[in-house]
Amino acid sequence: MSTLRMAAVAAGFGRDLEEDFAVAERLIKEARAEGVRLLALPEACLGGYLLSLDNDTALDGGPPALAPDGPEIRRLAALAGELTVVAGYCEAGTDGQRYNSVVCVNGDGVLGNHRKVHQPLGEDASYASGDRFHAFDTPVGRIGMLICYDKAFPESARALALDGAEIGVVVSAWPGARTHATTDLVNDRWKRRFDLFDRARALENQIVWISANQTGTFGSLRFVGSAKVVDPGGEILAETGVEPGLAIAELDVAQALETARRAMGHLRDRRPETYTYAGAVSA
Repeated sequence: MSTLRMAAVAAGFGRDLEEDFAVAERLIKEARAEGVRLLALPEACLGGYLLSLDNDTALDGGPPALAPDGPEIRRLAALAGELTVVAGYCEAGTDGQRYNSVVCVNGDGVLGNHRKVHQPLGEDASYASGDRFHAFDTPVGRIGMLICYDKAFPESARALALDGAEIGVVVSAWPGARTHATTDLVNDRWKRRFDLFDRARALENQIVWISANQTGTFGSLRFVGSAKVVDPGGEILAETGVEPGLAIAELDVAQALETARRAMGHLRDRRPETYTYAGAVSA
């Protein structure tokens, strides 16, 4: 039996890259001391997220745009060392566009990259949209990555699972509700949705699910935290609640997937030819 110790981060990050790297370095050291081999940092942890989700989000210039092969991502890879680390950042595309992206690195360099496809509210005023979902191999298993609102769409995680992902990693800057906000984030309705999506995506695809999120406030946004690790049956193995911290869990991933899929295999038992709707045009 080979187990994997993994962790999801709930923490706050802002515009100052040096401060962000200091926080990331502290969290990586903490994870290393705990024997973690796969660590997920939140969306936009290198340079911060947007000040709001309205169309005035570029007032402060937005997060710094970083090249996937640039010095900042190489610095993150050097900090990761033997760990596999997933982290969100603003990507400077070679096409001149800015993307809300997530990168997976270890000491050898970049293992995978994903550009956020689904953009909530006014996010499209600051970022171009990605156009695909894919899984990739790493030293800790085959991983697929999503960013925040991507997980609200079942097709996103399903695409990763069908591409062989054993572990889904979603990084977020998921805030509390914009209207009828509650003082206590534990009871926030957007937090409930955040948690439901995590458990549903793990269960319906019968994969391990790691969910990182920002905490604290930035601009007009107040983030719900709630980092967690979920097993292929949709059960939460570890979580941070609304406070900053590391959600750490250990699991034999291959055995967990085999056990979950033994009787009812959701991927195996699919009937794609029936998933049509009135008015659909045949491909």
